[in-house]
Amino acid sequence: MVALSRRTLLKTSAVAGLYGIGLGASKLLHAAQPDPLSIEAKFTSAMIDGAHETKKMATYAIAGSKGPMPPAIRMKRDTPFAAKLINHLDDATTIHWHGLRIPNKMDGVPFLTQPYVYQGDSFDYAFTPPDAGTFWYHPHCNTMDQISTGMTGMLIVEDPNDPVFDAEIDLNLRDFRLGSDGQFIALFKPRDAARAGTYGTVRTANWQLEPRYDAPSGGLVRIRMADTDVTRIYNMRLEGAEAVIIALDGQPLPDIRKLDMAVVAPGQRIDLILKMPEGEGQEARLIDVRPSTPKVIASFRATGPSLKRSLADVAPLAPNPFQMPDLKNAERIPLVLSATAEDAARPSICGSLGYSFWAINKKPWTGDNPDPTAPLAEMKLGKSYIIELENSTPQAHPIHLHGMNFKAIASSSRTVDPLISDTYLVLPDEKVQLALVADNPGDWLIHCHIIEHQKTGMTAYVRVS
Repeated sequence: MVALSRRTLLKTSAVAGLYGIGLGASKLLHAAQPDPLSIEAKFTSAMIDGAHETKKMATYAIAGSKGPMPPAIRMKRDTPFAAKLINHLDDATTIHWHGLRIPNKMDGVPFLTQPYVYQGDSFDYAFTPPDAGTFWYHPHCNTMDQISTGMTGMLIVEDPNDPVFDAEIDLNLRDFRLGSDGQFIALFKPRDAARAGTYGTVRTANWQLEPRYDAPSGGLVRIRMADTDVTRIYNMRLEGAEAVIIALDGQPLPDIRKLDMAVVAPGQRIDLILKMPEGEGQEARLIDVRPSTPKVIASFRATGPSLKRSLADVAPLAPNPFQMPDLKNAERIPLVLSATAEDAARPSICGSLGYSFWAINKKPWTGDNPDPTAPLAEMKLGKSYIIELENSTPQAHPIHLHGMNFKAIASSSRTVDPLISDTYLVLPDEKVQLALVADNPGDWLIHCHIIEHQKTGMTAYVRVS
């Protein structure tokens, strides 16, 4: 989890490469595929609350990985990747590669892009990731049960030209709903699902309570974080050191910014460069200040003589390809997030929570079922669009678009950060405009990544053809 190197980032290693012209058809898609990585969906047990062994946790197991937590999967940009999912769970499952702009049939959404993978079955994934950055992987079938009980893993796409820091630490941030005996309790409460969502009782980073990591004194450490929780939104601050943000949601920032407070919602990611304290044994702590009592997420302890690095030496990463939308000629797509009490949820092999609390454009769809609604919009390949996203509810919703990236261009309630992303946290009563080029053909899900909201209706899809 912590990789050490004596090399240091210098400004001379800064930005290389140019923006591409959209996803297009990569010639590497036709390259010979590597031997597939075997990924087993299975049950395990783990010490989560520090006192009890939690039984029947769900995980992804990969040969050579250590511990019960799903390991970080590493790929290389523009290099073919292949994996075979083998399902040992009681229920059907899939893998969705969150944030990757890959072929539609590899996206992992049952009934929409691929068949579900039932117990004892397998499915072959093969694609070439076009973007470098921090992503994550999780099921999109029986999503509430499987994510809540453990099935979320970090996904790192490396750029061979990326700088190498003095250490790298990956943090998979998530809660678990455990009782006093350390075993799972009800994964959600209907009254909470109809509001902000049901929070976990035990908060972890990498399935640990307030883990501590060692890194070189005075060194520069890359910290990759993914909020893989079903509900929790983090407000992050750093104590005892300084850090800068170099990437959000897998996309490099054109201008590095100092970490003050960062808001990270379910589905979102953030990459920090932490300047470790100079003195051996000194600690920096990452804090979530959103609850009434601030909570330590993880701490970082300085070891050895100081390397005396400087955050002034940190330079922007090379950008990923992104085709700028033609705003003047873009077609507008209205999208309203609302509550609903219509259309009771239907049973599905991929799980139902039994309620319809939420809707997109007045139509609740729980997703993961064989009878989807009509597409929210039919988009022409290569054409520019502006999604006019209106949140008419008193709750925040992190809206995630599969298969494509967008750029926020306007908001009714705040100054827009014009960054490229795949997940946008829409505030209560906010109206936001998200611009994109429809550059990836297929049926692409768009949904709230508070999983209870997704599974009780705040789900739809767009068609690109």
